[in-house]
Amino acid sequence: MALKPDRIESHTDISFFMSAIAERGGVVVAATGNTNVGASMDDAGALVEYATSATGRTPMGVLLNDVVDYDLTKQHVNWYKDEVQVGGKVTLLRQGQVTTDAIVSTDSPEAGDAAYLGANGFLTTNNANAKVGTFLSRKDADDFAKVDINIS
Repeated sequence: MALKPDRIESHTDISFFMSAIAERGGVVVAATGNTNVGASMDDAGALVEYATSATGRTPMGVLLNDVVDYDLTKQHVNWYKDEVQVGGKVTLLRQGQVTTDAIVSTDSPEAGDAAYLGANGFLTTNNANAKVGTFLSRKDADDFAKVDINIS
């Protein structure tokens, strides 16, 4: 999964943590066993993940950071690449536009089609799960499509 740099960030959220290696561009959900019980910005129990099954899961936003696992005694996180160390805070896009390739490979979305949460953070045209936005284009030669995200 990946994101192209042409995006519009209308509403982002920085109150969640991610405890697994992940690539930006997919839709994350509240982690199983999420113990977030308050509105604190530093509640370590506020975890998100890419769900292997999206059935019954609530989308939290599009992941805008790569989550990496580096030995920080030998190398530092590359802030210019929007990298975050495993267990760190991530930025989630809740409203805006992204150009992503995190789309189910067998789907062929058209502009105007609804975008739904799929397994492993992928977007799909299959309406079995929660709606996360609208496709603004079809896939290009590299399988990227522009998507308007609206997670309320």
